Amino acid sequence: MADTTKEHSAADSHDIPLTPFNLVRYAGSLGLLGFSIAIVGALMFTGNTRVAQDANPWVALIVCILAIVWLSMIEGQQASLVGLPPVDPDLYKDSHPLTYKNAALAFKGDNLDRYLMGRQFMVLLVVFVINQCSSPLDPSVDVLGLPDGVKFVFLDVGLASIIFTCILGQLTTQVNASHQMIDYINNYFALFTLYVAMTVEFSGVMHSSYLIQNILSAVSGKPIQTNEPPRTGFTFAFFWGRVLMSLAILGFCLAVTLVALMNGDTAVAVKYPSIKPGLAIFLLFFFMSVVGMLEGMQIAFFAVAKIPASERGNSVFGKKTCDLLFKGNGQNLPGFMIGRQLTVVASFFLVGSFTSLTITPGEGNNIFGVSDGAQAFLNYGFQGAVITTILASISWQLAASAYPIAFLNNPVTYILLVVALFLEFIGLCAGAWVLARVQKSVMGFQYDEVYIGTPEDRINNDHPDKEFAPDMGHLAGGGFMGHQVGSHDALDGPVPHSKDALEAKRSRDALETA
Repeated sequence: MADTTKEHSAADSHDIPLTPFNLVRYAGSLGLLGFSIAIVGALMFTGNTRVAQDANPWVALIVCILAIVWLSMIEGQQASLVGLPPVDPDLYKDSHPLTYKNAALAFKGDNLDRYLMGRQFMVLLVVFVINQCSSPLDPSVDVLGLPDGVKFVFLDVGLASIIFTCILGQLTTQVNASHQMIDYINNYFALFTLYVAMTVEFSGVMHSSYLIQNILSAVSGKPIQTNEPPRTGFTFAFFWGRVLMSLAILGFCLAVTLVALMNGDTAVAVKYPSIKPGLAIFLLFFFMSVVGMLEGMQIAFFAVAKIPASERGNSVFGKKTCDLLFKGNGQNLPGFMIGRQLTVVASFFLVGSFTSLTITPGEGNNIFGVSDGAQAFLNYGFQGAVITTILASISWQLAASAYPIAFLNNPVTYILLVVALFLEFIGLCAGAWVLARVQKSVMGFQYDEVYIGTPEDRINNDHPDKEFAPDMGHLAGGGFMGHQVGSHDALDGPVPHSKDALEAKRSRDALETA
């Protein structure tokens, strides 16, 4: 009975009330999702997507579904692995053995940073796969008899692919994993995804990000925190060898993309023929900058969420940003994360159009004279995932971790915050909350405090959370983080823990027994 009461209390503290306004947003968003899925399906089965044309519609459909499912695990697992490090794993070792296995690997040494590095590339890669399966090759072709205005919004702009990717592949699982971290990764699929992310990082494709990390550390004067001894001998040579390899890969990807844009050999030249090569290059870096700002903003916002208001921002726009973001008890921070996700995915799809090549292999026009097989691979635009991950995602996250206040004081930050909050307010992705409730019921997820209590409970049971303070170079990740496991408020004040909390508890116990 006590457990049932505790569970209901947890549900009451996390669930969003069903107001008439929210019901309208939920219904509208779910209707928009259904319409978007119908459009994407029609594109596939008329052969108007890259994979449907090169293979067949069923391959496009199956690959797209698998990509969405894997993306949902990647996004949800991140929320779990970013939130669980402070919690004593012994609290869930017996009840959730696979969650414990995830934690044992991810929290060893610097593996969490390695996972986040590999995971960031996986997100871009999977989104680019979804883009190739679901985005139209020719937006002007008739689809379901839609008028031109509707086709422009859902096909040219890509709203159909953006909506179903955000809701099904990202937000639904982030909503659940943010407060059901322990249940969410208690499966072999999560463990497999963790190993894949670690393997991606080990491959060295993203290692040029570590060079950027070291440069920012030197410039800012902030040391790179590590849980491992300094690299020496073979380990040192192997690490920096992969950095050089990564720089070569990044340089090649940039060269391929820029040359193709100058020659008009990308998908953007087909979709938007009025865009000249020079403008196309400018727009590519513009959208990458938008992604970078949004990636950096989430790091900066969480970094300053717990510091005194007087220290958060000292410029006009810094103060305006903080006033809007932390309004009331910070209810706009989760809203920003939702609107941010929609904006980032939209930018990912747009970047994909600029990096997907349209050169037909075997006609003697292969870029840099590469083989036909290599040209066919480059046509899918996966080089854009490398460029975007390093230059438009990880680099900006690292910069924001070094200079969070500078991000707050930037007027562009305030503008993007307003845009993100507006997108969340109109409810384009509000259906994710409904689908999250459905997923929670079907999968039998429970809130974390049902298993391990609230942060205060853990203190009282002599299992206080460890103190974790991500510093320079640590990829804090995105999603719905920024709160303690089992906390009822995503922005509640810092809960005292470690030695001070235990000493205070023991003092109270001594007084009670005296």
